[in-house]
Amino acid sequence: MDKNVKISIRHLYKIFGADPEGALEHVRAGVGKPELWEDYGHVLGLEDINVDIRDGDITVIMGLSGSGKSTLIRHLNRLIEPTAGEILLDGEDVLAHDERALRALRRQKMSMVFQHFALLPHRTVLENTGMARAVRGERHAEYEQDALKWLDRVGLGGQGGQYPHQLSGGMQQRVGLARALASDSPIMLMDEAFSALDPLIRTDMQNLLLDLQEELRKTVVFISHDLDEALKLADHLVILKDGRVVQQGEPQNILLHPNDPYIVDFISDINRARVLRVRSVMTASKAPEGPFAGDVDPDDTLESVIAISGGDTQVRYRVTRDGAPIGVLHMKDLVRALVPTNGADDGMRARAV
Repeated sequence: MDKNVKISIRHLYKIFGADPEGALEHVRAGVGKPELWEDYGHVLGLEDINVDIRDGDITVIMGLSGSGKSTLIRHLNRLIEPTAGEILLDGEDVLAHDERALRALRRQKMSMVFQHFALLPHRTVLENTGMARAVRGERHAEYEQDALKWLDRVGLGGQGGQYPHQLSGGMQQRVGLARALASDSPIMLMDEAFSALDPLIRTDMQNLLLDLQEELRKTVVFISHDLDEALKLADHLVILKDGRVVQQGEPQNILLHPNDPYIVDFISDINRARVLRVRSVMTASKAPEGPFAGDVDPDDTLESVIAISGGDTQVRYRVTRDGAPIGVLHMKDLVRALVPTNGADDGMRARAV
């Protein structure tokens, strides 16, 4: 296994029903999710999932309701047991863990942030933040300073004595994030962690996560049904439909090169200028020749370049990272990248021809 891969999911299946092993034979023979339910009375949760989650990255798993994304994340800490397959954490088979090893995994290696906060109402904010440490057997005095530090980092300094009902929804979710950080686990599982929040608060939480990730480099597995959120957060994006991986990879590449009509429809309403980055459309070169209208950063959005260009499609920009040239951005290439991929019907017709 690649040394940079933290978690490796291999040939993972989950079937719900009275005889999942028997139903698995039908799935492997080609029976799909609707047919499995209609003909055999079983629900196909996950089908042959293969995903590598890299150390220090944010991996976003997304899809519509019923796609299997929450089922998948709950397999990582074995809140759900698979029908078949394997999950390797640092090369060790998680599915082989006994109860003692599994408790250690959940207490020390993986923390979880839930959609609906999951705070204990009779415990203070400080006590909720230090809960993972308390479960490990640490006394209040041992985790208090660390919990206060993380509350301060998520913008809740001075709120440790409050109770959850005294906080807004956004503040409660910040407590959930602080609790995950205070556990000092290298892996954070976030199951639709921001989806219950108002749009402005949700944006604030996304920005907070990115700021913390820049410093901490945790391995984050983030579940979302929102494509804008996924494109903003993901280093690696996995898109599910009916329990299957339809496409996965670097988000910019998926946006520019969708490989399935479902993905084409999924990304059709995205503001491409706001999401696409210079690095995705530039021409690589360590010694580009001018003249140039100026310098841009590879992580600048195309929207920001359009703003500084004044809409002039004839100019070129030198792309630099840390002062060193790495490529050229032609405005004509930028404009081409803004043209959406054909809709699913057009794509299917093109293939038929």
